[in-house]
Amino acid sequence: MAFAGKYQLESRESFEPFMKAIGLPDLQTQNRRDIKSVSEVEQNGDDFKVTVTTGTKVMVNTFTIGQECELDTPTGEKVKTVVHLNGNKLTVSLNGIESVTEVSGDYILNTMTLGDIVYKRVSKRIS
Repeated sequence: MAFAGKYQLESRESFEPFMKAIGLPDLQTQNRRDIKSVSEVEQNGDDFKVTVTTGTKVMVNTFTIGQECELDTPTGEKVKTVVHLNGNKLTVSLNGIESVTEVSGDYILNTMTLGDIVYKRVSKRIS
């Protein structure tokens, strides 16, 4: 499954409850609420580089499927983890957050689950 491309956030569900659950301060949550982040995914075989730009904040994560890596979490922490490819889904665990990312046509879907809170992001390919 080809993940490579540039995607702009189109919709999301449970944003504020999820941000509160991960401990993001209210001011930062408010500042991010109306910003349409852009995600750029570069893929070369099992090697990935994911750049997410939210306003002036840029987060870059690089990883190789099945190998330990250090990823930035939504709160800015760095976590050692392993990203897996299960079928057409990238899965990873980050400090209790289970993240699943998949491509469906011109969309990239990301679901992050923490306890009973499920945060869903849908981004549309822009290039």
